[in-house]
Amino acid sequence: MDFSYALTPFLAWLVAGMMKFLINSIKGKQLAFGLIGYGGLPSNHSAIVSSMAALIALKEGVGHPAFGVALTLAFVVVLDASGLRRQVGEHAVAINSLVASSNARERLRERMGHTRTEIVAGILVGIGVAAAIRIVLGG
Repeated sequence: MDFSYALTPFLAWLVAGMMKFLINSIKGKQLAFGLIGYGGLPSNHSAIVSSMAALIALKEGVGHPAFGVALTLAFVVVLDASGLRRQVGEHAVAINSLVASSNARERLRERMGHTRTEIVAGILVGIGVAAAIRIVLGG
């Protein structure tokens, strides 16, 4: 049984998450547990979907129907990460500024979407993980 299709996106998520934690910890000069989640470099979402598309391309070829499905899913996720979720973050900034004078304790998370650089970094992480899995597990 070939577990590489289940393992690859999980490892891409893990590698991207660890990189994001390290980068944010270095930038903030403290452990960045509060910054785990949406947004930041590299994009976990982009890493996950690109790892699957890359693995399918490497193992089955770009002419395989599964690659087309994976590529379509990757486009949807990347567009969502850069567009819709960024708009949600901008709305959170506006809402937080409106309620700043009230007694509201909990602020909305403002960092939701990704920049192009964060998305490209996530895609590169995903492709790298897929290539590593292909080399290590073969097939």
